[in-house]
Amino acid sequence: MANDKLEVAEGCRVPVKLKNTGEWHWAEILSKKEINGRCLYYIHFDDFNKRLDDWVATEQMDLNRLELPKKESKTPVKMMNGSRPSSPEREVVSIFNGATKKAVLVGRKRKNVEDSDIAELPRVQSSPVIRLDSGQDLQEPQEQKIPRQTGSMVAHHDDIITRMKNIELVEIGRHQIKPWYFSPYPQEMTSLPVIYICEFCLKYMKSPKCLERHLEKCPMNHPPGNEIYRKNNLSFFEIDGRKNKTYAQNLCLLAKLFLDHKTLYYDTDPFLFYVLCELDSIGFHIVGYFSKEKESTEDYNVACILTLPPYQRKGYGKLLIEFSYEISRIEGKTGSPEKPLSDLGLLSYRSYWSQTILDILLGLKPSEAGEQPMITINEISEMSSIKKEDVISTLQHLNLINYYKGQYIVTVTKEALETHEKASQKRSVRIDPKCLHWQPKDWSKRGKW
Repeated sequence: MANDKLEVAEGCRVPVKLKNTGEWHWAEILSKKEINGRCLYYIHFDDFNKRLDDWVATEQMDLNRLELPKKESKTPVKMMNGSRPSSPEREVVSIFNGATKKAVLVGRKRKNVEDSDIAELPRVQSSPVIRLDSGQDLQEPQEQKIPRQTGSMVAHHDDIITRMKNIELVEIGRHQIKPWYFSPYPQEMTSLPVIYICEFCLKYMKSPKCLERHLEKCPMNHPPGNEIYRKNNLSFFEIDGRKNKTYAQNLCLLAKLFLDHKTLYYDTDPFLFYVLCELDSIGFHIVGYFSKEKESTEDYNVACILTLPPYQRKGYGKLLIEFSYEISRIEGKTGSPEKPLSDLGLLSYRSYWSQTILDILLGLKPSEAGEQPMITINEISEMSSIKKEDVISTLQHLNLINYYKGQYIVTVTKEALETHEKASQKRSVRIDPKCLHWQPKDWSKRGKW
């Protein structure tokens, strides 16, 4: 059909040229606007993360292959538990009790490994074998829990407004950052080419002049709250969402620009915010943060976690994760992040869990000469403060668990060792527990926080 007979409208699908590769990829048109007589279209690429959505002109589209909206097409129905479907690896959840059974893997089909198959597997000379306590077993996963629906940021449901980025650019400190997602800044800010943010109090402004005047009066050169950790040029500040409500709300607004599966609410009272900063002669520059509930019935030790884009791929994501588990260790608890995790969040957590658990396994020594080292899942969980379900899912993801002669064994292959060593060498920044000065609070005795 000739393209001059088709009107490019919302809901149409059309191939769009990718900026980086120059390849064509199918995309859906979500919105349309006109600037100086030129039409621009907001598109979402099929099977790509929403942070790649963008405004494009018709020159970047192959209009000869334009597809009109299908009348029968409807917005996909959300899962009943309010969560997006898990990847096969994430669906492996394990509980421990009762008699020993074979591991059950859900999602991607895998060949069941029988005892006879394991006996015939070639042994790798450099592969340590750790025996897990046979009193613990792996069972089918429980039904996923419904995400919390209160607080500063919770899992959200898509609509046409929140599907589209509404901020063009933010300037914070010496960085200009292009947002990835929608954030509910005031309407008058969304029409500006740039939003200017004070990197110390996170107040947002309309112009460089407003920012300049603000900086002359702003008394802060660090986040509010208590500095609870400092080593070299890195610091963590603990901020109470009730005592520092404005800062906490502005932090959530900023974070929402880079977090997709959350909706922002202004009730920050039930939350603590832990902000990571780099220190120089000017002050403490925000790198990232995580938030956690003061009282979590589900033992969550992280609600939201973010490293700002200019500081990504520098090890700060794992540093934030490590700090959250160090807090859990001092509390005497095991913890887990709220689900669902973003794609980047899942990669970071899986990498951290893998490195931490392998560090524990490789450090094991047999109790007697000639015996294999032995450890229970509970012991791994207690040593790392990682929740038992996350320990098991990580071991299964790494394909380290096997069932052999009536018991579970962990076989660390040469490839897993090499990957672990490379990953460990890249981690240049680690948490030093001696530099953390913090005591847990009993929030249940403090009324409404």
